[in-house]
Amino acid sequence: MEQIIDKYFRAGRLPHIWCPGCGNGIVTGALVKAIDKLSLAKDDVVVVSGIGCSSRASGYLDFNTVHSAHGRALPVATGVKLAEPRLKVIVVSGDGDATAIGGNHFIHAARRNIDLTVIVYNNNIYGMTGGQYSPLTPTNSKATTAPFGTVDRPFDIYDLAKGTGATFIARATTFHTQLLTDVIAQGINHEGFSVIEAISACPISFGRQNKKGSAANMMKLQRDHGVMLAAYDKLIEEEKADKFPIGVLYKAQAPEYTAEYDKVVAKAQKGAK
Repeated sequence: MEQIIDKYFRAGRLPHIWCPGCGNGIVTGALVKAIDKLSLAKDDVVVVSGIGCSSRASGYLDFNTVHSAHGRALPVATGVKLAEPRLKVIVVSGDGDATAIGGNHFIHAARRNIDLTVIVYNNNIYGMTGGQYSPLTPTNSKATTAPFGTVDRPFDIYDLAKGTGATFIARATTFHTQLLTDVIAQGINHEGFSVIEAISACPISFGRQNKKGSAANMMKLQRDHGVMLAAYDKLIEEEKADKFPIGVLYKAQAPEYTAEYDKVVAKAQKGAK
């Protein structure tokens, strides 16, 4: 692990600033392990983040990195990918950053099927800005903006991503760390818009308000409720009620945006002559 840290993390940046028990470090570790597994050159990788707890990851990683505005990681990443299609462009974003203020960018990046890998750090809450509920906060959960419980229905990242055109969708948790590394690597290798939902514990802003117990207990909840897709599909509906599928949930092929855009450029250049 020390070799991984020395190779992929900026010197002098650790220890990190995430709260004790936060899963963001595990997700970030899974990301660099996936990159190492694929033997990608650091100069061929770009990590783009927005604003939030998870988005601090780009500041620790020794790649080409961009720490952009709140909710704007995807349009920035789109610009990078269009300028240099050969690069592996990875977006790290929280549940609020990706699906609230960045929600419109999320659906259109998926619709275009641009070759980006988006890792949504889902801790069910706005952790950095005070514990407000996000579009992924479960109904009836408490938050600083919902002290008696939110009545909003949450997005399902799988449904949102599939419905808007993503061609690779996976989910894993910070308990299932090897699986998380594997699906991130698969998402990076996939040619098209890839979404990996990384379910992470926020024991401070979400856990305390909702009496989830210790950080270790929140990871046990991930262990007990996350079920590999093949096994999940065999459960009866009553058994699925408190479970969620993990692993690669969907994979398809569709024209990739930068390749299609290059065809338009070639047509325009041909027409200009």
